[in-house]
Amino acid sequence: FTGKIAYVEQEPTIFAGTVRESILFGNKYNEEFYRRVIKACNLESDVKLFPQGDLSIVEERGTNLSGGQRARLALARAVYSDADIYLLDDPLSAVDAKVAKSIYTEAIQGLLKEKTVLLVTHQVHFIRDLKNIIVMENNRVIGNGTYDELQQKGVDVHKIFMTDKTSHIT
Repeated sequence: FTGKIAYVEQEPTIFAGTVRESILFGNKYNEEFYRRVIKACNLESDVKLFPQGDLSIVEERGTNLSGGQRARLALARAVYSDADIYLLDDPLSAVDAKVAKSIYTEAIQGLLKEKTVLLVTHQVHFIRDLKNIIVMENNRVIGNGTYDELQQKGVDVHKIFMTDKTSHIT
């Protein structure tokens, strides 16, 4: 591969500093893009509630943030990095269903639509429109393709999610 990689881990790493510094992570501030990232990662209402907006302090490891806020902040940092490849380890699991749908639509299918995104998820309802789905079971690939191609190959994605907790879709 060539290019820049951004990684969002399931248990996000958060560093002390302001909300803005946590998102910029050393990159140059572009107000228009920054605002789009904040919106796409569903952080607008949080920023409005913070005492000093995006200049509010985030404590080491994000101890003053909820799990959902930490997940969305880590995703915003990755999206703002404008990488070529995104490795997203189930970033939607830490947020409620409404927020997950919004992030999936606005960030993953929106701002990242022209990027290579490897999304690990246990939320099967997000996969219908993906270009390539890789289904793994017991640490091996049992099928890949679009949702329709998997169905044609006899890989029942929904059944895997209902019966086997160790299966994953990427």
